[in-house]
Amino acid sequence: MEKSSDGFVRADQIDLKSLDEQLEKHLSRAWTMEKNKKKQPDSDSTTAEAATRQRQEWEIDPSKLIIKGVLARGTFGTVHRGVYDGQDVAVKLLDWGEEGHRTDAEIASLRAAFTQEVAVWHKLDHPNVTKFIGATMGASGLNIQTENGQIGMPSNICCVVVEYLPGGALKSYLIKNRRRKLAFKVVVQMALDLSRGLSYLHSQKIVHRDVKTENMLLDKTRTVKIADFGVARVEASNPSDMTGETGTLGYMAPEVLNGNPYNRKCDVYSFGICLWEMYCCDMPYPDLSFSEVTSAVVRQNLRPEIPRCCPGSLANVMKRCWDASPDKRPEMDEVVSMLEAIDTSKGGGMIPLDQNQGCLCFRKYRGP
Repeated sequence: MEKSSDGFVRADQIDLKSLDEQLEKHLSRAWTMEKNKKKQPDSDSTTAEAATRQRQEWEIDPSKLIIKGVLARGTFGTVHRGVYDGQDVAVKLLDWGEEGHRTDAEIASLRAAFTQEVAVWHKLDHPNVTKFIGATMGASGLNIQTENGQIGMPSNICCVVVEYLPGGALKSYLIKNRRRKLAFKVVVQMALDLSRGLSYLHSQKIVHRDVKTENMLLDKTRTVKIADFGVARVEASNPSDMTGETGTLGYMAPEVLNGNPYNRKCDVYSFGICLWEMYCCDMPYPDLSFSEVTSAVVRQNLRPEIPRCCPGSLANVMKRCWDASPDKRPEMDEVVSMLEAIDTSKGGGMIPLDQNQGCLCFRKYRGP
């Protein structure tokens, strides 16, 4: 990676989420290829090269990893429960060895870019960022435990290992509390967790680019931790180098929806939507299509409806974060300060909509 004069690091324009998508489609094919390889004599030169290659600081020892059942599977890859060196972990599996679809040079380029990204994530250390434990690329000896014993993984499989968080996704927690809502102090504390984690990432020149409650995990004490760096990248010194509709509908900033250049302020916008979601325990724009949301957010300044029962101090944070102009949005460290200044002793939590206490019912459209 090249460094510019102002200290920002430019990462290769690689979208790891697209790499994750290869797993489900090609895993069975890769297993078949591996079985065929085992019928052929091993290459002494390959073995010698693997033995002499110097291990990277972020590389795990495959012999210490036990991969168990699937936690989640989908378009972004397959995540397993596991144990590494006695610690509960989550393991994401990646497979780039597409038969007939990628050249050796292409695979080498993908691995090199992935190595650069992993080297960045490995150095992150913050209580509100999911701990990255390590990764391994193309290691032999990976096995998945099943009821019928262990299944060997092909040597072209790569895996990423992070700490296991038993509380699950913040999105799921909010859905469970959709009717009764959360206490105001709980909302502010969760918002502080998320804002502190994002402030740390931005201080490391990292833009997450897909901030949403689904990508935030809870530990056993209900502490929020940022997860899923599938589309995150090191922030470019030139905003025009970061373009494209990257993110999730409903959380994407206007400049991202428009395909315009953007910077870390796109995360600030997404945080504002998450803050509304944590307070209301509801979904933003549940009845609108992608084209409708894009048009309304960009051209009509559509934002989620803020209930009248929401304290002005919290509503102000939401409005400032989702301002249409990135330059007018606060930095995340300022958001932390604003949240820390909120007095939660007097309450102010969301009033459930089935209770007749004067709370404004949601309308379909409303600006900030």
